[in-house]
Amino acid sequence: MMPTLTAAVLAAFVGYAGAWYFGAVEGNFALLLFLATVVTGLYWIAERLYFLPRRRAAAAQLEAQAVQRRASLAAKGITQVDGDVAQARQRLLMQPWWLDWTAGLFPVILAVFVLRSFLFEPFKIPSGSMIPTLLVGDLILVNKFAYGVRLPVLNTKLTEGAPPQRGDVMVFRYPPQPSLDYIKRVVGLPGDEVAYLNKRLTINGQPVSKTPLSDFFDEDSMRYYKQFEEVLGKQRHRLLNDDNAPAFVSATMDFPSKQNCRYSVEGFVCKVPEGHYFMMGDNRDNSADSRVWGFVPDKNIVGKAFFIWMNFGNLKRIGSFE
Repeated sequence: MMPTLTAAVLAAFVGYAGAWYFGAVEGNFALLLFLATVVTGLYWIAERLYFLPRRRAAAAQLEAQAVQRRASLAAKGITQVDGDVAQARQRLLMQPWWLDWTAGLFPVILAVFVLRSFLFEPFKIPSGSMIPTLLVGDLILVNKFAYGVRLPVLNTKLTEGAPPQRGDVMVFRYPPQPSLDYIKRVVGLPGDEVAYLNKRLTINGQPVSKTPLSDFFDEDSMRYYKQFEEVLGKQRHRLLNDDNAPAFVSATMDFPSKQNCRYSVEGFVCKVPEGHYFMMGDNRDNSADSRVWGFVPDKNIVGKAFFIWMNFGNLKRIGSFE
C-alpha cells in the first residue's frame, strides 16, 4: 500500500510541476516547497518512529533465529552452516525506494526551505529594466530578513525588521499578479509625493541629484544610452535615459489609489499611500513600474536584493551592487 500511495504523491508533485512548466496552471514555488517539506517530514517521522524500528526488529529476529539454528546444529555436531546472515540483515535494514524518495530527501528539502524562506533567496534577472545596475542573466541573492521575517506562503510578517529606504533594490510580488516576483528600486516611501517630469525625479518638492556620466553601451541592443548618477537617500546608483523615448507615460493600468496620481505630457506626480511604496527601474525609459501598474503594498515585499553571486556570461559581475 505505501509504495502505491507514495507513487501517487510523487506523481502529483511531478504533474503540478509539469503543468506549471507548460503554463497550464499558475505555479507557486513557495507553496510547492512548503508542501514538499511537510510531506517528506511526515515520512521522515514515520520512518524514525515506525518503519525503521520494524526493520530493526525483523533484523534482530533474523539474527536470533540464526543463532538458535547454529546452536541446534552445533548440538548435533554440525559446525559448518550455510547462509550469509549479515547480507540478509543488511537487506532487511535497507530503506525501500519509496522512503529513499521521501524521508531520505527531507533533511535537504528542509534546509532549502529554511534558507529560502527566512534567510536568502536566489533570483535570476529576466529583463533589462534595472540596467545598468543589474543586467539580464545576473543571478542575485535577496535578503529575506532585512525588512522583517515573514511566514512563507502566507507572507505574514513575524518581525518588523528595518523599513525599506529610498534607493533600496527590492524584490516584491507584482501587484497585478502576485505569483510573479519583480525587482525595482524604491523611489517613494509611504506619504511621499513623487514627481517625474521631463525625466527629472523630484521627491516632496526636492529635486533628486542627477549627475551626467559617460554614455552606457548596451550590448544586447547595440546602442548607447545617456547615463547618470542619482542619489536616493544614502544610495548612489546609475540610471539610463533614452532621448528617443517620450517623457509621458504612454499607458497605465487601473490600480488601487490611482486617484493619487496625475499624468501629463511631462510625466506624472503621485502621492504614495500609507503602507505602500513607489518603485522605478534604473532603465527609466524601458521599465514597466509603478508609473504603469501602481503602488507596492507592504504585504507584497519579498526582500532586499544586495549581491550578484553569478553571471555565467561575465564573471566580473560577481559582487555587491550596493
